[in-house]
Amino acid sequence: MRILFLNGPNLNLLGQREPEVYGHATLADIEAMVRQRARELGVEIDFRQTNLEGELVTWIQKARGQFEVVVLNAAAYTHTSVAIRDAIAAAGLPVIEIHLSNIHAREEFRHKSLIAPVCVGQISGFGPFSYVLAVEAAVNVKGVKRRPK
Repeated sequence: MRILFLNGPNLNLLGQREPEVYGHATLADIEAMVRQRARELGVEIDFRQTNLEGELVTWIQKARGQFEVVVLNAAAYTHTSVAIRDAIAAAGLPVIEIHLSNIHAREEFRHKSLIAPVCVGQISGFGPFSYVLAVEAAVNVKGVKRRPK
């Protein structure tokens, strides 16, 4: 099984950016945790980060046929990007939405996820462990139906 982890804008600044919200782990630290758990489960992962919305769209579109599941932390694009939402809907792959912080306990504008309706589920609020939970979810997502669009 192959899982694609996609990380959106500003996640390259983890460990420096608002540690009271996002913690002290860097994206490299999180990737190491994910790779360790993936090895234990016998799955391959590809782990990517970009600050560019269009690059996320392209990666989602190209995932079909290469990966069984996409795990996506779209970061701020979660709340604003119709383009990413449409790419998820078109890809025909299970996509798991993840966040380090609990977006529902933060500012009002973060409560609405434009991508949630086209994802199989959402993991939010567990810090770096959100990513490890996403590996577990991805391995077990077979047979889970996508939510209605």
